[in-house]
Amino acid sequence: MSDHVHGHAHGHGHSHGLVDPSITRSRDGLRVVLVSLVLLGITAAAQAAIYVATDSIALLADLIHNVGDAFTAIPLGVAFLLRSDRAERGAGLAVVATIFASAVVAAFFAVDRIINPLPPEHLPALALAGVAGVIGNAIAARVRLAGGRRLDSAALVADGRHAQSDAIVSVGVVLSAIAVALGAPIADPLIGLAITLMILRITWQSFHTVRNDDRGR
Repeated sequence: MSDHVHGHAHGHGHSHGLVDPSITRSRDGLRVVLVSLVLLGITAAAQAAIYVATDSIALLADLIHNVGDAFTAIPLGVAFLLRSDRAERGAGLAVVATIFASAVVAAFFAVDRIINPLPPEHLPALALAGVAGVIGNAIAARVRLAGGRRLDSAALVADGRHAQSDAIVSVGVVLSAIAVALGAPIADPLIGLAITLMILRITWQSFHTVRNDDRGR
């Protein structure tokens, strides 16, 4: 029997007929991961297309983060396929590492744009990209949080809270478009830097969620 059955059997008061609860949980987990991957993939693709036109650092920071967020579906999906507590906790740490890496990359671009200013263009499209980020992340967060609580998965809950915060981060892209339209182009890289700081805060919170789950087991 796979090792997660002992860790998660309490979350399933029924055995779904003759189907092993671990198999049912694995399928449900994969479904949650795939749905959120598709949602974030569509969001990132829309933002990438708009970034090419606008050249906004605030949008680039959000885009890098959303792409990284979409890729966290890979270790989570593998963990559910393996039906292993250990792999799931490892996936949770991989999620944290990915968030941190996206923050470092976003910070580099933001600092570079502050040193070498270049105002973003096509501001209505930029604001639209921010709105797309808010909607895509908000829906992905609902899917992940609901799945994480249903399956008693700290990794999915951490990823859900991460996407929830990402929706707020995307508001920064809309604010950047407004600030530049009002004649403050420096606001774009500054908001990009602020987004980076928010991503670092999300990293710390997600790390604690995963670490506390590890201790609890």
